[in-house]
This record gives sequence, C-alpha cells and structure tokens, in this order.
Amino acid sequence: MNSKPPRTAARIDDIAPFHVMDLLARAQALEAAGRDIIHLEIGEPDFATPPPIVEAGIAALRAGHTHYTGALGLPELRTAIAGFYASRWQAPVEPGRIVVTPGASGALLLALGLLAGPGDAVLMADPGYPCNRHFARFCEAHAINVPVDADSGFQLTLELIERHITAATRAVLIASPSNPTGTAMAADELERIHDWCAVHGIALIVDEIYLALTYDGLEHSAAHWDDVFVVNSFSKFFLMTGWRLGWLAAPAWAMPALERLAQNLFLAAPTPAQHAALAAFAPATLGMLEACKAELRVRRDYLLPALRERGFVIPATPQGAFYLYADCSRLTQDSHVLANRLLEEAGIAATPGIDFGSYHSARHIRFAYTQPLPRLAEAMARLDRFLQA
Repeated sequence: MNSKPPRTAARIDDIAPFHVMDLLARAQALEAAGRDIIHLEIGEPDFATPPPIVEAGIAALRAGHTHYTGALGLPELRTAIAGFYASRWQAPVEPGRIVVTPGASGALLLALGLLAGPGDAVLMADPGYPCNRHFARFCEAHAINVPVDADSGFQLTLELIERHITAATRAVLIASPSNPTGTAMAADELERIHDWCAVHGIALIVDEIYLALTYDGLEHSAAHWDDVFVVNSFSKFFLMTGWRLGWLAAPAWAMPALERLAQNLFLAAPTPAQHAALAAFAPATLGMLEACKAELRVRRDYLLPALRERGFVIPATPQGAFYLYADCSRLTQDSHVLANRLLEEAGIAATPGIDFGSYHSARHIRFAYTQPLPRLAEAMARLDRFLQA
C-alpha cells in the first residue's frame, strides 16, 4: 500500500541546515579513508573537561543523582552561579532569578518563547549565530537581521537599532563576544542600548556565552541590570560542551512563566551534569580554566597575523571567543566553494560564512582556533601550498 506522508509545519522550510555539519561529515569520511584533517570548523575547544568536574559527575552518578531536579535547576547550582556573577563580574544576581537549562540553546529558547510570538520581531546582528534567527522563527516570530561590519565592530549600535526597529519588535538580541566574529560590545554602548530598550518597553537579551573568554579589555556583564535576559553556558569557558548545560538570568517578574515553559519544554536540565557543574566554580578548577583561556589567546595571536599575511582580511581584532571571521574576497567570491576546496585539497576544515547570515556571507569564512599551535602551524603550511598551487 502506498502511503502519503503527513504535511509538515511551514516553519520547517525556514529552518536552514548548518552547512558546516555537511563539511564535518565529509571531513570525517576523509579521516576514515586515512586523510589527516585539521579541524578549524567546529566551535568547540579541544581541551577536555577539567578533572574535578568529571570526578564530580562520576560521584553524582554513583551517589544515585539520576532523578529529575526541579525545573529551575538544583538550588545549590543556582546559588553557585549567582556567586560567580558576584565574584567575577560584581553583578548582583539573586539565585531566584536563574534558570538552569539544557545548554545555552535551552536558555535562549525559554527567553524567546516568553517574549516572541506570531507576528513579532526580534532584532539581531548579521552575521550572527544561526540558531538565534531560527529560534525566533520556531516561536512563529521573525528575525530582523541587521547588517553589521567592521565600522561597528560587527556589533549592533543604538543608531542601527533605531534605524531597523519596527512596531512589531519585541526584543533586541546582542552577543558579546559574538560568534562568528569574536568581537565584544563596549560597556558604554551596551548601557545606551539597555537604557533605550527600557524606555521603549523592548526586551534586551544578551548572549554572554563567551564573556569569560574575553582576552582584551574588561569583562562586563549585562546582569548588572535586573531587567535584562542574560544567556550563558557551561560549554565554552567551562569546557563542558557535551554535558549540555547552560543558564538564563532573567527579571524576577518573568520567573513564574519561565518555570512553566521549562516544565513543559524539557522538564529539567540533566541532573548529573548539574552536580558536575558545582565543581566548576572551585578555585582549583577555575585556575585550570584560566590556563586554557591563556592558551586560546596565544593561538589567536598566532593565527590572526598568519591569516592576514596570506590575504585574508580581518579588520577587527576579536576581543574574545575563539573565532576569526575572515574576508576571503581576495581569494574567492564564494567562501562555500573555498571551504570545500580547503577540505578536499588541503585537509583544512573551516566554516563558510553562509552559516552566519546573508550580509556579505559569500565573502567570509570562519576559522576556529581550537587546535594546538603545532596543528595551527601545519594548517598554515598546508594553506601556503594550496595558495601556491
């Protein structure tokens, strides 16, 4: 009997795939065939999770901590996160304003699920992390993608926001430092935007996933204000990508609704991961994490001039994260083609700009400096041979 598949929701056609995942699959196939591939495409540090966190997770499993927690997360973990805001960023965040989530994606989904609905708009930078616009669409809202470039440090400005705002705009989303550019927003500009949003009744969401990986300048958290939605994660600075744990710091008025959403969307974040994360804030663990951060800065300071010397234009030095968003238009007018050629011919995996938006995306390619210095040097040697061929 021939069966007819059911219709899918219209939103599915608007959710674009990660092109980098196709490149990763091809890279893995080449590795299986015996090729050596240098992975500069995935936004994941090569460092292992620090041993104290791992041991805490193992201890939690052995102690039987495998049942649900409350939807907002372990009370002791929420308290530890609040303490981290106080000690590192001098930001007064009450534990009762923190939701522990399955990764930062869970936090962003909660915030947008609360704030955006059919016909609403969320304003964000282009280029930017692709899930941001896709989550807006998932909530039946739409993203207003604002083109940004080196003139604004690849960040939104108040002037850009005022130019692109519409009557439908319910939220402004900022990422600082950002993916894919690694650039951060100046504290005074963030304050201008916060004050403007507060006056106009527009929610401000700030993605601070890479905030603790700021190399140049001071780290400044938007959690200083109690009316901002602040997204963060244990994935990047804390090196816990596979543990799938993040958090959202939200205004007090939003907590009852966020708790209901969390109960219905994912019930609770992974319990063993939450217990493991308690060890992330211990002084010894933080010392290990700072050493990894210092190594990432060394890698940035090697790869940035190396790519510039080879014809890539990177006008804004990234202050944080672990990405270089490079203009490759001197070499090609199609970064997707270049990314595929680099993989096939040079054994270098990088991410085409098309994953991060539409503004000059074909001119850009992202390199993640998530490999040790000898591997980065080998990547540059391969790149030289590729360019000379």
